Amino acid sequence: MEFDFSLPPMEVKGLRTQFGENVVHENLNFTMKGQEIVGLVGGSGTGKTVLMNTLLGLKSADGGDVYYFGQNRKNLLPAEIQSLNNQMGVLFQGGALFSSMTVRENIMVPLREHTDLSVSLMRELADMKVHLVGLPPHAATLYPSDLSGGMRKRAGLARSLALDPKLLFLDEPTAGLDPIGASAFDQLILELRDAMDLTVLIITHDLDTLFTTCDRVAVLVDKHIAIADTLPKVLKSKHAWIQEYFGGPRSRAALAAGANE
Repeated sequence: MEFDFSLPPMEVKGLRTQFGENVVHENLNFTMKGQEIVGLVGGSGTGKTVLMNTLLGLKSADGGDVYYFGQNRKNLLPAEIQSLNNQMGVLFQGGALFSSMTVRENIMVPLREHTDLSVSLMRELADMKVHLVGLPPHAATLYPSDLSGGMRKRAGLARSLALDPKLLFLDEPTAGLDPIGASAFDQLILELRDAMDLTVLIITHDLDTLFTTCDRVAVLVDKHIAIADTLPKVLKSKHAWIQEYFGGPRSRAALAAGANE
């Protein structure tokens, strides 16, 4: 099937997720616009990763609907779901690379599974993705154990982009990186968004990422998205958790640094 990429990449309506009697999300509503970067924040235990896994289809929703480019996921046939999955890339925490494979081989995994390309062409495309994420050419032949933390993140990002998706999900992409590496990764995401017309959802606690990279910030609290708006509007929210999160000394320092750029 052909998706209409002029429609919103993702719309979540009345989503409910739970594990047994424990309700994680209730009546959660959220829409992503095309080619925007949205930062998802929330306290520990609010279910940010559960939400991402549900949006990716790794967990079934217990209620509500999720639409991708105007299509309700629950109404899609298996072949259509596979077509949809090819439009979504994901970078899990730590990169989640296969340790027994080189970077090039890791990037080739989705190409092997979902295309009929020749091995030589897959290798060429993998090397292009290595270059795209800012890794040196020789990195393609290295194993994950040979890479620094920042390089592993970029290698994982290259794999997530192997099929040229329209939707990109990033789970704590700058966690564990030094400030210089984190800033460079943020800039890379901005460049890739513009170059590949990506729509990006970032789960992050990195205040610098929120202030410098995200078009909007979605706050997950009280089992739903309390607000999803530009940072200045989020900062005006009267919700106690939002005020505490963005009103702390680290947040004020990041905001001041952003204002001085």
